[in-house]
Amino acid sequence: MDRDLLLSLCPALRTALLRCHYDLDTVRELLGPEAHAALGRSEPVAARRIARGAGDLGVLVRLFLLQDTFPEPEVAHALEPVTADEALRAGLLERDGDGVRAALDLRPLDAGTGSRWVLSDLDGSIRPVPTRPDHVLGVGQASLSLLRATPTDRVGTVLDLGTGCGVQAVRATDYASQVTATDINPRCLTLAAATAALNELDIEFLEGSWFEPVQDRTFDRIVANPPFVVSAGRVEHSYRDSGLDLDGASRLMISQAPDHLAMGGTAAMLASWVHVEGEDWRARVASWLPAHGVDAWIVQRDVADPALYVGTWLQDGDADQRDPAVAVRAEQWLDHFERHGVEGVGFGFVYLRRTDLPSDVLAEDLRHAFTDALGDEAIDYFHRLDWLRTHDVLESRLTVRPDTALERVHLPGAEGWEQVVARVHRGGGPAWQHEVDDLAAALLGGMRADGLPLGDLVALLAAAHGEDEDELTAQAVGLVHGLVRHGLVEPA
Repeated sequence: MDRDLLLSLCPALRTALLRCHYDLDTVRELLGPEAHAALGRSEPVAARRIARGAGDLGVLVRLFLLQDTFPEPEVAHALEPVTADEALRAGLLERDGDGVRAALDLRPLDAGTGSRWVLSDLDGSIRPVPTRPDHVLGVGQASLSLLRATPTDRVGTVLDLGTGCGVQAVRATDYASQVTATDINPRCLTLAAATAALNELDIEFLEGSWFEPVQDRTFDRIVANPPFVVSAGRVEHSYRDSGLDLDGASRLMISQAPDHLAMGGTAAMLASWVHVEGEDWRARVASWLPAHGVDAWIVQRDVADPALYVGTWLQDGDADQRDPAVAVRAEQWLDHFERHGVEGVGFGFVYLRRTDLPSDVLAEDLRHAFTDALGDEAIDYFHRLDWLRTHDVLESRLTVRPDTALERVHLPGAEGWEQVVARVHRGGGPAWQHEVDDLAAALLGGMRADGLPLGDLVALLAAAHGEDEDELTAQAVGLVHGLVRHGLVEPA
């Protein structure tokens, strides 16, 4: 792959893609829901049957999505004004016998504001290919998760740390005035720059490790999907392996990110951390942050046991544990976990905000399913935190969010139905749940925009039920702080 040739090819290639309507909506319409879904499962036959009679668009679908081999004239006709020879010399295509086939993955993607094109290395899902040490990963589940979880409110400058194929940087151009993308892998920067050129986007690309390329700069937002695989520090593939032991990559990223945020700036990052015997994972991650100057919301989405974790990442690198050499690697990896007391590996999102106040860090589990994007919720979370900092909840009038529901669960008992739990659910966003007792439910039921401040409500509730007012007040303050943070209760 020749960087200069590939970049010089992009304007003409864009013309061809536009002429053939090689965009997400048109490709989906061509294939139909069943064949498109089958292609997503790496089952290309149904899509191939449909694409055969679809002219130049069908050729591009079969060339780049199904990775079929074609006679050179057919490809040249579909790619016009790009010639087959130009595409071969640039590394977009490669020869296969008497024909040509795709050497790179080129596919349309809706990153949030319409169809864009993304260039990456072939992933082997359709045609088996070896994974290069400098493999440029396409838009996988982690990338899509971060896309959905990144705030998109308007900002000035964005840093995409470890840009890979550039998809996060491409999305950032929709909400930022200036986007900078870095990577340690030159191949990543070549393909990300070509992706930007195909989409006619102005992105600054810098080569280097972690924050070194932007050492003296700050940004309004940092986005990062770094190489956070937890291992013994062995580097096999640069897109996933950092060379740092255990969760050292996430620790480096989380601890250094605040230094590169402008005041009030935010970060949205994927990260992983080990669960160590006798240690609270939340305290571990919180220890990576300074005591002053940052708000943090750390959301754990999943936890994998060591065997599952090792097996998943070996398989990701095309390694089969039935191979004796791979089995040795798996043993060494698991031995390393055992020596360090690793009982599991957590994965999730880390949201940071630069402040000039004492740090506020909340790390919590969010492993249940929900449908709303998390990015806007993170910004709302920081706004709710601001309100809590500047208001005494006891003096405040509060209301229950309209989509918050009270649920009571009863099970059969000796004398009929017996309540075993009551909880409040938030209907939108992350669908938070909080268990409450009957007094707490009554307190929430009494909240009105034109009603009494919280302190007065607690006093009335204590008198009506014969409770100690000071004790009930302390419980109410803790409950309401949690409910406000999670958006179930709002200021009136």
